[in-house]
Amino acid sequence: MFHRRRTPPGRRTLPGTGTTTARRLRQRAAVLGAALLLPLAGLTALAAPARAAGTLTASFTTQDNGSWWKGTYVVRNTGTAPVNGWTLEFDLPAGVTVSGNYNGEVTVSGRHVTVKNAYYNATVPAGGSTEPYSYWFTASGTPGTPAGCTVNGDKCDGSPDVPPSAPGAPTAVAVTARTVTLGWAAAARGDHPVAGYEVFDGTTSVAVATGTSATVTGLAPATEHTFTVRAKDVRGNTGPASAPLSLRTVDPATDPTPPTAPGNLRSTGRTASTVDLAWDRSTDNVAVAAYDVYRGSTPVASVGANTLATTVRGLSPATAYSFTVKARDTADNPSPASGALTVTTDDVAGAGKQLKVGYYAQWGIYGRQYFVKNLDTSGAAARLDVVNYSFENIDPVNLTCQAGVTKGVTGNPQDPDEGTGAGDADADYARPMSAAQSVDGVADDGWGKLRGNFNQLKKLKAKYPKLKVVVSLGGWTYSKFFSDAAATPQSREKFVKSCVDVWIKGDLPAYNGAGGPGTGAGVFDGIDIDWEWPGSEGHPGNHYGPQDKNNLTALLAEFRKQLDALGGEHRLLTAFTPADPAKIAAGWDLGRIFDSLDYANVQGYDFHGAGSDNSWEPNRVGHSSNLFTDAQDPYPFHFSIENAVQTYLDAGVNPRKITVGFPFYGRGWQGVADGGVAGEWQGATGAAPGQFDTEAGVRGYQNLITSFPNMVVRHDEQSVSTYGYTGPGGQWWSFDDTWSIGRKTAWIKSKGLLGGFVWEMSGDTPNGLLMTALDNGLK
Repeated sequence: MFHRRRTPPGRRTLPGTGTTTARRLRQRAAVLGAALLLPLAGLTALAAPARAAGTLTASFTTQDNGSWWKGTYVVRNTGTAPVNGWTLEFDLPAGVTVSGNYNGEVTVSGRHVTVKNAYYNATVPAGGSTEPYSYWFTASGTPGTPAGCTVNGDKCDGSPDVPPSAPGAPTAVAVTARTVTLGWAAAARGDHPVAGYEVFDGTTSVAVATGTSATVTGLAPATEHTFTVRAKDVRGNTGPASAPLSLRTVDPATDPTPPTAPGNLRSTGRTASTVDLAWDRSTDNVAVAAYDVYRGSTPVASVGANTLATTVRGLSPATAYSFTVKARDTADNPSPASGALTVTTDDVAGAGKQLKVGYYAQWGIYGRQYFVKNLDTSGAAARLDVVNYSFENIDPVNLTCQAGVTKGVTGNPQDPDEGTGAGDADADYARPMSAAQSVDGVADDGWGKLRGNFNQLKKLKAKYPKLKVVVSLGGWTYSKFFSDAAATPQSREKFVKSCVDVWIKGDLPAYNGAGGPGTGAGVFDGIDIDWEWPGSEGHPGNHYGPQDKNNLTALLAEFRKQLDALGGEHRLLTAFTPADPAKIAAGWDLGRIFDSLDYANVQGYDFHGAGSDNSWEPNRVGHSSNLFTDAQDPYPFHFSIENAVQTYLDAGVNPRKITVGFPFYGRGWQGVADGGVAGEWQGATGAAPGQFDTEAGVRGYQNLITSFPNMVVRHDEQSVSTYGYTGPGGQWWSFDDTWSIGRKTAWIKSKGLLGGFVWEMSGDTPNGLLMTALDNGLK
C-alpha cells in the first residue's frame, strides 16, 4: 500500500531533527550541569484537633554591633529521622531594615521575610541543627525578636496551632423543597487565616465554601434538618462547630403552581470561552427561588432569585451554543423554558485578526545555538501570539507526563525505543543561561530553582505580555505511549492530572538543585497534543489501534475538563493534526474533538521527502509544502495544503479553528537528474547532505540559502511552491520563502482560516525574514 511504503505527512524525526548531534550535546551538557486555598473536600465530619507540630523548631538570638545588629535563626530537628529542606517565615519588628542575608535564599515583602535553605544546609540531621551554617541577617533599627515565626509552616517554638473559633450560628437565607441556602458570621482566625467552611447536616458533611454562605442541595422535601458549620484554616486545623440551626424543607404539595418562563433571554457579552447571559424576571404565586441555565439540555449554572444574569464558562472558541433559562420556585416547580438563544463564541485571535503560532524546539540550545532570546532579537516574539515549546514525553511505566533528564539514545530513527523515557530537564529548567543567552541580559542564578528555557520563557512573557506559551506533548519520537495513557477513563484522568500538575501548576521534579513544587508555575498557558498518530502507524514501535479514535476524543475532553477546573484565565488546549485523510479518518473524530480544542494546527509540510535514513522517498524529488495540487505530480495521492484543509472543512470544522503549517526548513535530494522544469519531479539518488551530520535531507532556511548562494530558485505558480536546483546531478530543495509565504497567507485569509503556525523557529534568518513575511501576510 502507498501509505505503508512512505513516511506519512507530518513526519518530524523529533524531538530532534538532527537528533544525534543535538542529543550528544545535551548529554554532555547534562553531565556538566552536575481554586481553593486548601482541599476543603478533605474536611472530616468530626472536629479535628489542632495540627501537631513537626520535628523542626527554630530559635532566635541577636548580637548588637552598635550601628548594626545581627539576628540568627538556628533550626533544630527533635525527631528521629533527618529532614531534607526547610523554610523559615517571620515578620520583622517595626522600624527594622535587613541589609544582608546569609546561608539561605531570602524573599522580603514589606516586613515579611521568607527564607529557604541553601543547598548546603538543606538537610537537618536527627537530633541535630543547621549549625554552623544557620541562617543569619544583618539589620538596622532597634534589635528585637521577629513575630509570627514558622518553620515549614509549624510554629518555631514547637507548640501546636491554635485553630479558628466557631462561626456564628447559621441562618436560613432561602429554603426550597430540595435546597437550603445558609449564611453565618465568620469565625475568628487562630494562628492561621481561615481558608473555608464545612456545613454539616447532623454528622454528615453536605457542603463546603470559601465564604460565609453555602447552598445545600439534594435534600429530601418536607424533611427536618439540623445544620452546623465549622471553619478550617490554611494549615488544615478545624475549629469547633457553630450553634445548630433546625428547619424543615418545603412540602411540594403545598404549592403545585410553577413560575412563569423567564423572558427576553439575551447575550450581553462573549469571549472565546465565555458567554454572558441576562433575562427578565419570572413571577410565581409564592416566590421564585432560583434560575437554572441550560446549554442544550445540560444544566450549566444556577443563580438566586434576585440575580438575572450569569456567565457561562468553559466553552470552546468559534462554536455555536444554544441556551435556555428556567425559573424554579420554593417547591422546586420548574417553569417552562425561556426562548432559546444561540450564541457563537469568539475565536482565539479575535474578529478580523489572524493567529500566529511558532514551535520552539527544546534542543535548539545545542547544535542550533538558538535560544529563547533569539525569539526576541529576531523580532519573532513581537509578531507571535503563541509559542509551542516542544517536546515533552510520557513516562513509559507510570503513563504520566514526564519531566525527565536526558536519556542515552541510539540516534537511529528506526529504533522503536528511540524516544522511550527520554527527556531533558537540563535544557528545560536546570541549565543556567549566561547573560548573553538571556532575554533580559541577566544571567541565571546557578542556585535558582528555575533556570534554562523555562526561566527564559517567563522573561519573554514578561517582555511581551500578550504572548502565550503552551507545552507540546509527544512529537514523532515521544508519541509511543499515548495510546496506553488514553486507554481507560482511569488512565486518562491520571495522565491528564499529571500533565496539569507538572506543566501548569509547575510541580517540576527536583534536578541538580532546580525544580520543586510550584517552581514552573506561570511558564505555560496551556497544553498542545502532538500525538503522531492515533489509530495509525507513526514512529517505529508506537502503540496504536482502532480504539485510539474514541480514546483521543475522551482524552481531549478530560484535558479540557481539568484545565477548566483550575479556574482563572482560560488555558489553551490545541493539537497538531495530520494532512493525510487516511490518518484523519483513523484517529481524529472531527465532529467531536473541536468541542474540546481551541484550535488545531493542521500539517502543511512534509508532503514529500527522502528522510534522514533514506526510508521515505529517496528516488524522486517532490514538493514538500505546496498549496495546491501539481498536475505533474506522479504520485498516486496528491498531497497539498488545500486538500488537507478541505478535509476539515468538509467535516464541518469551523475555519476559525484551523491554522496552517509553514516549514522554516527545506527538504532536499542529491544526484537529481536533469529534466522537467529545473529537476522538478525527477529521479534522485537519495537524501542530500543536511545541516547536521545525522540529518540528511533537512536544512533550516537560513542554512539552506547561505550554503547554496548560487542555487537557482524557482516559484511554481501552479502549485504555489518554491524550490531550488543546483544543476544536473546536483541537489534539489523544496522550501518556503517570502514569495510562497505571501501567496499562502493570502489564501488563508481568503478561506477565513484562523492563521498559521511555524515548524520550527530556529530555521529563520537572524533578522526574522520568514516570520516577518508571515506576519505581514496575516495582517
